[in-house]
Amino acid sequence: MRFDGFTHLTFDCYGTLIDWEAGILTALRPVLECHGRAADDETLLRLYARYEAEQEAGDYRPYRDVLRGVMASVAESLAFVPTEDDLDALGDSVGRWPPFADTVAALNRLKTRFKLVILSNIDDAMFAETNRLLDVEFDDIVTAQQVGSYKPSHANFQHMLARLRVPREQVLHVAQSIFHDHVPAKTLGFTTVRVNRASRCPGTGVAPPAHAEPDLDVPDLAGLVIAAGL
Repeated sequence: MRFDGFTHLTFDCYGTLIDWEAGILTALRPVLECHGRAADDETLLRLYARYEAEQEAGDYRPYRDVLRGVMASVAESLAFVPTEDDLDALGDSVGRWPPFADTVAALNRLKTRFKLVILSNIDDAMFAETNRLLDVEFDDIVTAQQVGSYKPSHANFQHMLARLRVPREQVLHVAQSIFHDHVPAKTLGFTTVRVNRASRCPGTGVAPPAHAEPDLDVPDLAGLVIAAGL
């Protein structure tokens, strides 16, 4: 794939730049332990993926409320009654979810050639906490809060493109999730790269099953740097 026609790289954040599997599990484990419940990593993450998609599919609500709903549904599945602190555990943890080991260096390298843009299912204030960990200046940040919907809604991609004011042919969308990102992006005519990171949920990552054909598949963000010739 040639990169010389692209001016903008647009990134999903959580799962692509941020190791949200580690962050989610770190938030959930203490809650389960307090209630004497146990489940393996894949089971917990697939519960999260299922309930997050359900929470995001209705009318827009802030992501912190989405995460409270996810926790409530996980608790119901595992047969315990969550406290208010339990319900806030995921939302309170987001700003501590760590970047993948290659993220910061790769973003700074990519920044030497491309404009970098975030397109994320997150609230502004919550992403601001994450942004401090990424150590790069993004040229634009588009959140679900700003759009009033969550990916895989086409509205998020359309809003981003209107903001950037460039043809979609100049935009390369980079993401892990087939469900949240590649299905809508390919439907709308974007070129996409899948960052196919190792996952505790083989095949899908923390997302429902879906099918799309990205234009390029790389194992991590360092692989994208290599593919771009940087």
